[in-house]
Amino acid sequence: MVRKFKENISLAKFANYRIGGPARFFFEAKTEADIGWAIAEAKIRRIPCFVLGGGTNLLISDSGFDGLVLKVNIGTITAKRNLLVVGAGISMTKLTAFAAKSSLTGLDWAGGLPGTLGGAIRGNAGCFGGEIKDNIKTVRSFHIKTMQPIMRNAAQCRFGYRTSIFKQCPGEIILEATFRMKKGNAVEIAATLHKERKWRKAHHPLEYPNAGSVFKNVPLSQILKPHSKEYRDAVKNGTVQYRGSSFSVKTDPIPVVAAAKLIGESGLAGARHGGAMISPKHTNFIVNTGCATAHDVLALINLAQEKVYRRFAVHLEPEIQIVGSINVLPKLCYHEEK
Repeated sequence: MVRKFKENISLAKFANYRIGGPARFFFEAKTEADIGWAIAEAKIRRIPCFVLGGGTNLLISDSGFDGLVLKVNIGTITAKRNLLVVGAGISMTKLTAFAAKSSLTGLDWAGGLPGTLGGAIRGNAGCFGGEIKDNIKTVRSFHIKTMQPIMRNAAQCRFGYRTSIFKQCPGEIILEATFRMKKGNAVEIAATLHKERKWRKAHHPLEYPNAGSVFKNVPLSQILKPHSKEYRDAVKNGTVQYRGSSFSVKTDPIPVVAAAKLIGESGLAGARHGGAMISPKHTNFIVNTGCATAHDVLALINLAQEKVYRRFAVHLEPEIQIVGSINVLPKLCYHEEK
């Protein structure tokens, strides 16, 4: 087999945002051997490497990436009794559909979840009360430095709120995961997945290119002291009054308040910078209205962080990943959607 890097490939078509300059080198890996070859070649050329999955939570620089973009497309998926063995390049849509068809329950919460399995594991993706860690048995990865595979159980993956060892300690490429599932009713599982996809379509601005939730929801512990009576009451009642605003408190899986609510209460619904807009439909989405640059999106990210901190003394932590260097003007000009 002859393997070869492609050169000067536009990354915009690989990102949900439809934003991004060219990759100096680009390679699609369909097997573990492909990954080993590409990493070895990148080391020989002494160039940096960025691992690309589904591109659903990325903001890629307008100048692109001056190195190797390695797209992981390991697309194997098999079921054996109550176990699913899944390659990192499988989309979450395909994974949940396969589980439903196999009458295996445990990923029902992930209906409509974008991206690939590798990205979901790295960020411990979650919604509707579930997280990717909940059914993980093992994760197999490739260590870039040692050029050897590593097998970990769920505890060794150090999963946390929207994080894992793969995010905390970069240097590994996720290859595949084994899920421990339970037998369920295929019709009921499919109905749950359909219901969640329908909810997303109704509540998220999917009519525009976007990268999903820009910020992590904010732990209630940033607002109230943990173990205090006020904290316990907020969790029990599902609501908290803070600095003149009322917030719902949900368990996701820890008690959190919605970043979207904080942004909305800061008066930023519909705020624009260039071709980017904070969606009035869901203010934790910054959308590309058609001609946005990475600079435009990052300007609104900075604006939201600044305004929310001034209003609520809360720091919004980005959930999306920024690839490459993006410069932002010190003073931002924006207008609101009318």
